[in-house]
Amino acid sequence: MRSRTSHRRTPRTAQRRVAAVALAGVAALIATAVQSGAATAAPGTAPRTASAAAPGSEPVKLTPAQRAALMRQADSVKAETAKDLGLDAKEKLVVRDVLKDRDGTVHVRYERTYDGLPVLGGDLIVQGDSAGEADRVVKATRAAVKPATTAAKVPAAKAEAQALSAAKAEKAEGADVDRAPRKVIWAADGKPVVAYETVVGGLQHDGTPQELHVVTDATTGEKLYEWQAVQNGTGHTVYSGTVDLTTTQSGSTYNLTDGARGGHKTYNLNRGTSGTGTLFSGSDDVWGNGSPSNAESAGADAHYGAALTWDYYKNVHGRTGIRGDGVGAYSRVHYGNNYVNAFWSDSCFCMTYGDGSGNANPLTSIDVAAHEMSHGLTSATAGLVYSGESGGLNEATSDIFGSTVEFYANNSSDVGDYLIGEEIDINGNGTPLRYMDKPSKDGRSKDSWYSGIGSIDVHYSSGVANHFFYLLSEGSGTKTINGVTYDSPTSDGLPVTGIGRVKAEKIWFRALTTKFTSTTNYAAARTGTLAATGELYGTDSAEYKAVQDAWAAVNVGTRSGGPGGGGTTFESTTDVAIPDAGAAVTSAITVTGRTGNAPANLQVAVDIVHTWSGDLVVDLVAPDGTSYRLRNRTGGSADNINETYTVNASSETANGTWRLRVQDTARYDTGYINGWSLTFP
Repeated sequence: MRSRTSHRRTPRTAQRRVAAVALAGVAALIATAVQSGAATAAPGTAPRTASAAAPGSEPVKLTPAQRAALMRQADSVKAETAKDLGLDAKEKLVVRDVLKDRDGTVHVRYERTYDGLPVLGGDLIVQGDSAGEADRVVKATRAAVKPATTAAKVPAAKAEAQALSAAKAEKAEGADVDRAPRKVIWAADGKPVVAYETVVGGLQHDGTPQELHVVTDATTGEKLYEWQAVQNGTGHTVYSGTVDLTTTQSGSTYNLTDGARGGHKTYNLNRGTSGTGTLFSGSDDVWGNGSPSNAESAGADAHYGAALTWDYYKNVHGRTGIRGDGVGAYSRVHYGNNYVNAFWSDSCFCMTYGDGSGNANPLTSIDVAAHEMSHGLTSATAGLVYSGESGGLNEATSDIFGSTVEFYANNSSDVGDYLIGEEIDINGNGTPLRYMDKPSKDGRSKDSWYSGIGSIDVHYSSGVANHFFYLLSEGSGTKTINGVTYDSPTSDGLPVTGIGRVKAEKIWFRALTTKFTSTTNYAAARTGTLAATGELYGTDSAEYKAVQDAWAAVNVGTRSGGPGGGGTTFESTTDVAIPDAGAAVTSAITVTGRTGNAPANLQVAVDIVHTWSGDLVVDLVAPDGTSYRLRNRTGGSADNINETYTVNASSETANGTWRLRVQDTARYDTGYINGWSLTFP
């Protein structure tokens, strides 16, 4: 057998320190107060060439053998790591992934078990000078994994019936139990409890294969959570022109096997919906003729898109293969009949593409291929649960990298842009599927965060992160890039200056692989991207301020210079748990370098994650102990607090330690101070 590259036509188309940090139910990697310095939101705040990434924070391009060695090293010391982290004796760590920076810092991602049971939402990342050393830790849950019992009171049959009922409620076809209920510890939402996880197969209402996970409390029978593990997007064929493909020859026959990229194979399902179908092969090394009516054309597109995505992750981010192990996934085209979708499935480790309405337009464009393959990357790293805010981030990650791979491809027939599925005409009027510069232009996606965004479809809640990424890359306002005109607004009406796509994609990849966990939400994504930016460019850099401003522009957190876009900001992103109906807790910020008194318009930005904010009392406490009430018990039904208050603190000396004091005055609800800041205009 040999590999070759040819041209063919495709459809146009020491003593360990442990700093405990949690993300998404949860979060903060940047310790204590950080003075961000004077800043404004005017153009020029974050110039694209402001600074280069710190060389030590760039990822090493690990070979599969090097990665495997680091994983073995981490596995050999996992018991010691668990002890250093203060885990319960019944908790064990399972190594899932590892990355290494050029300065030698190693990031190891673990799953957890408790008394032999898998802990869903118990994943964590440790960072240290060697594999398994825990100088810092990012956890998916703040709660100690100590369930009251591991004994089930509810029979497994009840959980199975509940899961089947959930599938039928979603109008699934042929719903049947793929994986019988298994006992787990559910730790992703509140206090860890013993539960059942049931997986239901069949088909979703649109013909997409189903892998519905339903979690049932094993002591009460209550349904706790559900999510789909098959992650999908929508598109038609993009015309990529004549491209090079890496294929394999065996005797006198060629086939679509890419020996240069982990043995990636492309199969023809020929309208089937199961199995792998038939590996594309032929007597010549020319694939397709540019027409969707030729079955090879879609195969060539899918093969090309997979190769581009593999090269992008390897050459830009140093990751060899989706799992980092050098093993290629595979692609299946011509799925089903009139199937207008594409999807990624962990169970087959593959991308699958339908042929669109009338079987006339295969969904095998560059951005769709990269989108689906990137779902695999997310699964292998952060594991963002495909529901709620974490699901929106999961979907946005695929859109983000779908776009960046398209730019990386530099294909003159399909130039890079911030539009998703721009060639597919799924709406019948020539408009794209999604817009990153202004997501709401599609009529359903959201431009900015609001408290209920986790309850909508993940393809639309993803708009918040898509919009953030566009603003961070290119900035707000009107501009034309590669012939496409964009006009990106901001939720606060203030401008954002971009830092360039190259820096933005490095920040997002680092956050995804070293800061995000299965339960990361938008507030935690802000914290994770800031932490990644701080490591790459420094916390006093223009890039760091731009990340703050881009998140504020989509209503997540505050501006680098406070709500008005100017002044000096002091920030704390250290989590502080708020006990249920307990004593007041405080989070401190030390202000230095100011002269005289605080202003009459001191800005206090508060970010509190809580299951019900109506029973919270929030005060600002000045250095001399004077208290300023920011919020009293309000009742109502709201949960989190993400608000900026103006305080007349002109009688207070500016320098000193200021505290945010929070007390939960009623029972049954929990939360934590996610972060807060003081801005001196």
